[in-house]
Amino acid sequence: MDWSKTKTIFIITFLILDLFLALQFIEKRNRSELDVLSEASIEEQLETEEITYDELPKQPKEGTYISGKPKFFSSEDVLKMKGQEVNIDSPAILQSKLNEPIKLTGSNVTAKLQQFLKDYVLNGDSYTLWEVDQETGSIIFFQQYQNKVFYNETSNISGLLIAYVNDKNEIISYRQTMLMDFEEYDKKEILPAIKALENLFKNGHLKSGSEVTNIKLGYYPLVQLSESQILAPTWHIVVDDKIDYYVNAFEGQILEIME
Repeated sequence: MDWSKTKTIFIITFLILDLFLALQFIEKRNRSELDVLSEASIEEQLETEEITYDELPKQPKEGTYISGKPKFFSSEDVLKMKGQEVNIDSPAILQSKLNEPIKLTGSNVTAKLQQFLKDYVLNGDSYTLWEVDQETGSIIFFQQYQNKVFYNETSNISGLLIAYVNDKNEIISYRQTMLMDFEEYDKKEILPAIKALENLFKNGHLKSGSEVTNIKLGYYPLVQLSESQILAPTWHIVVDDKIDYYVNAFEGQILEIME
């Protein structure tokens, strides 16, 4: 027997065996780590990824779809409105030009906007401030139902009020649409806010180090029918103060992403 060759064969055999065992060990360890990750709660997974959020809202246990009909503005409505010139070019769209501009300079701008809604806008107390758009010189208000906002980013439904501002920072006109005659139906369990975050995380929308800067329950338009609009309870989630996500609060699907 050629002992030198035999020894070489044994060495190579043991090296191959060692490599195989090492690969088996690595695979087992990775599988174990994956099992631990999958067993970890969503709170623990977010903490591991350094994804932060403030105290989550305590949502109602149940909610419903709602439907509403666009309001058709009438001449009787116009007679109630003082200090402005009103045009109704389309029955569901009211255009108004104020006789005297409303100054928004100085302090208490929020209070001035609330006073504007009260004094000049039909059912003004049903709208809430959404955004001040410096580029277009407009202030956007969304309608709400039972203190829950109608998320209307695409401006494709009623329930939107846009006030226009001149270069002196004064409100000079506005455009209004409104939903009315609300009905509730099909009561279901509301998805907890943490589950909405989990859906974003599992779909790769919450990156390591992200901060959830706002999360609130409102309504999002689902179906536009000829005479009504159907809306579903929806979580509005803002990440890093710049990306808006809308997550259906019944089914959990991501409805829209606005960057």
